[in-house]
Amino acid sequence: MNDNVTVKDETVKAPCVTEQKEAGGQISKISLPRTIHLVPLDYISGFEVRPGFYEINGATAIPGGVNFTVHSHGATSIELLLFHRTEETPFAVLPFPDHYRIGNVYSMIVFKLNIEEFEYAYRVDGPHEPKKGLIFNKNKYLLDPYARAVTGQSQWGDSSPRGQHYKARVVKDDFDWGNMAPPLLPAEDLIIYELHVRGFTKHGSSGVEYPGTFAGLLEKLPHLLELGVNAVELMPIFEFDEMQDYRKVDGQELYNYWGYNTVSFFAPNTSYSASKEYNREGNELKNLIQVFNRHGIEVYLDVVFNHTAEGNENGPFFSFKGFDNNIYYLLTPDGYYYNFSGCGNSLNCNHPIVRQMILDCLRYWVNTYRVNGFRFDLASILGRNEDGSPMNKPPLLQALAFDPILGDVKLIAEAWDADGLYQVGTFPSWNRWAEWNGRYRDDMRRYLKGDEGMAQTAALRMVGSRDIYEVSKRENASVNFITCHDGFTMYDLFSYNVKHNEKNGWNNTDGANDNASWNCGIEGDTDDPAVLSLRYRMIRNAFAILMCSRGIPMFLAGDEFCNTQFGNNNAYCQDNITSWLDWSLLEKNRGMFRFFQHMIKFRKEHRLVRTNISNGGFGFPDVSFHGVTPWTNQFSSYDRYVGVMFAGQEQGSGPEVVYIASNAYWEDISVTLPKLPSSMFWEIEADTWQERQETRPLNDNTLLVRQRSVIVLVGK
Repeated sequence: MNDNVTVKDETVKAPCVTEQKEAGGQISKISLPRTIHLVPLDYISGFEVRPGFYEINGATAIPGGVNFTVHSHGATSIELLLFHRTEETPFAVLPFPDHYRIGNVYSMIVFKLNIEEFEYAYRVDGPHEPKKGLIFNKNKYLLDPYARAVTGQSQWGDSSPRGQHYKARVVKDDFDWGNMAPPLLPAEDLIIYELHVRGFTKHGSSGVEYPGTFAGLLEKLPHLLELGVNAVELMPIFEFDEMQDYRKVDGQELYNYWGYNTVSFFAPNTSYSASKEYNREGNELKNLIQVFNRHGIEVYLDVVFNHTAEGNENGPFFSFKGFDNNIYYLLTPDGYYYNFSGCGNSLNCNHPIVRQMILDCLRYWVNTYRVNGFRFDLASILGRNEDGSPMNKPPLLQALAFDPILGDVKLIAEAWDADGLYQVGTFPSWNRWAEWNGRYRDDMRRYLKGDEGMAQTAALRMVGSRDIYEVSKRENASVNFITCHDGFTMYDLFSYNVKHNEKNGWNNTDGANDNASWNCGIEGDTDDPAVLSLRYRMIRNAFAILMCSRGIPMFLAGDEFCNTQFGNNNAYCQDNITSWLDWSLLEKNRGMFRFFQHMIKFRKEHRLVRTNISNGGFGFPDVSFHGVTPWTNQFSSYDRYVGVMFAGQEQGSGPEVVYIASNAYWEDISVTLPKLPSSMFWEIEADTWQERQETRPLNDNTLLVRQRSVIVLVGK
């Protein structure tokens, strides 16, 4: 027993039962000791303790105390450190006694601890053999991998030292969810709106009471409802270190603003809370999810399990490195870090320990926060083996696909990584995973700006990328997008030929060089009315096609009112007007907002656009392609006009037809539409040539599609 441990006997007297033998020597009764030890309590550093609950990871408040459970495969000893709030020196050090360990799990209940009066960390001792990936250091303070709240992070931009000083709090989960049920929206009905919690309302023009927070985002709920989106995808809200790589460039402070550098997978970013939530961290986020769900809007989290903020051998050492570096990270044979993430390290996702942690984490966010879905950053890393090679059936991805708790949540993969593994269309799915369709983005951008030879590909993208996905099994696998956080905004896509990332401090070498963008004749800002008119029309073209494509549409927050990043296509470090939404543009570009509303409403009203419906003997195929004359099976390399028609008839209703006429050519085109049954006629529902939309019937099957414009028609 540890020298620092004393034992207190809690005993009770009992009658002595002696051993009795029957004839033949058989034992009929077993003697019990006269004194039974009911509750053996130890004393460590003045605290009453006893062995804890070994299957409950993290620190959990229980009646009368706190249960601390942590595990390490290679450790020889572990100490629990208790701190007064904001103090850097522990007021108590409690080593786990040897008999408090089962297997590789250390568990201890500490009694008479008030969760509001302490913070905690660990110290872990073990072998130091870097070439084997073992780098235990008994002098480092380590953050609990299962920490529910991280201290020292609540003030955005706090430049005090991090790493060695990360500590955790015990969180009391007493949020009242009432009788709330999740929306459970079918995948075909989703319209995803990607946003950054801080940047969404941080600018003064947002007009919210709590800018840059979960509460501020909640204040903008009326805007989202008016727009018509029904799912928001929040860029990383796990606790991250915005001070990682902090620097100044030309007097401008630069941060790790996007947050793709996870510090703690189980803890919300406390700097996104409007008020300090001591020991109730996360309640503001829970309230946001509850209110959004009640209004029919699902909430998805952009999660980063491909790497952590600990970086490579030159990075900080604050958690996973100290518990089991050779388990949590993918390491080369000589102990260095594989870097498939481009951020210094790669999480060893398919090791059983790491796989279980990720599963525990996602279950926690679903159970405790009622999160409706997850988008997995650089998800191809989640399918790599311990030697870095791609796996055929990655255990982690399969476990997530079939986990019962996750059965109703959306799983969306960014199906590539920074080392060149590109799995769009081939991501292991079990018909459960959707994918960010990067090919939709790239191909549609090239088609929209008029590149030669893109007509056939554009048509395929609009009908659900049937050349990539087997529609009968994965109809809604494609998450279609033209813009996202990574790259140009919609306005910038048609305002800049090249990136302008000079303010990032890397001499404009960072960010993608191939953006398939077009400045419409003038680079950047301009007052030229002809150029501006063309830019706005190009945005309307892009959004009209996005809303009329099979698959799940997603677009970037602010696109609906032409928000700009001034040509920066990699604004990961820009915590300023470059990344913040300028809400004054909403009034300036109210017409664009109305167009986005119109097309979202159109998509919701026409299920035929979203999915295949029973043909019902109508006669037209579900999907067909058309050139300037009807029924074109193949487009030539010179074509820049694409006609896509969806047709169907649900039982109990009349036939329905939707035709999207898209002209990426710089001249007007006369088009002959397919002939409808005699009882039907064509009606124009949207025309990007004009800002204000109004329906109007056609007198015949002839349609003039103006240069660089899109017309959406319905057969009625």
